[in-house]
Amino acid sequence: MADNDLGSLLGGLLGGGGGGGQSGGDILGSLLRSLTNGQGGGGNPLGGLMDMLTKSGLADQAQSWIGTGENKPVSGEQVAQALPSDTLHEVAARSGVSSEKAADEIAQYLPQAVDRLTPGGELPRSGASLEDLIRQQAL
Repeated sequence: MADNDLGSLLGGLLGGGGGGGQSGGDILGSLLRSLTNGQGGGGNPLGGLMDMLTKSGLADQAQSWIGTGENKPVSGEQVAQALPSDTLHEVAARSGVSSEKAADEIAQYLPQAVDRLTPGGELPRSGASLEDLIRQQAL
């Protein structure tokens, strides 16, 4: 249920009225919930996700999404290599798709979501919950 709420918020953030926004929101919601659970609780997993991407050689892409310039693309294969395999399998199972499809969808929607959640060119502070950040940006 919490995944659906987060997915709906992310879908709205991604412009989920008609196209793929809701689907993208659902898969990103599952990913961020999985990362939050893996960290043992609380708040905003966005920083942890950015750290994972950076450590996996995707620092340029991740920084471009946070910054105010153009968002650099990332491939599903790069996402699959950056994420823990058990996290990707969990997200895929929750979303009812293959791990490859989940990685492709994350690669498609993550740059836009991070860009929208960091309008000032900085990662949000850890005090606010991810849901609060999304609500603020989706207004």
